[in-house]
Amino acid sequence: MVRVKVRFTSRQLRALKELAAAQRRSVAAIVRTGVDAFLRSRGAVDRRALRQEAIALAGRFRSGSPDLGTEHDRHLEKAFRR
Repeated sequence: MVRVKVRFTSRQLRALKELAAAQRRSVAAIVRTGVDAFLRSRGAVDRRALRQEAIALAGRFRSGSPDLGTEHDRHLEKAFRR
């Protein structure tokens, strides 16, 4: 992580500290979560994080189709036609 200096109003900092205490998290963690949400709302994508999420999900679900690994395009086409 990279350290940056950010200035808040007294009201903002007080609210952040209260929220952090209520959630048992640091103010920095609360700010990072807010920044991530803001970036997602603007269409910014962290491709590395998305890739890690996809890798973590691989193999966790069953489709019920024995040929899904080889016929995925056909299955997708059929699903999107509905």
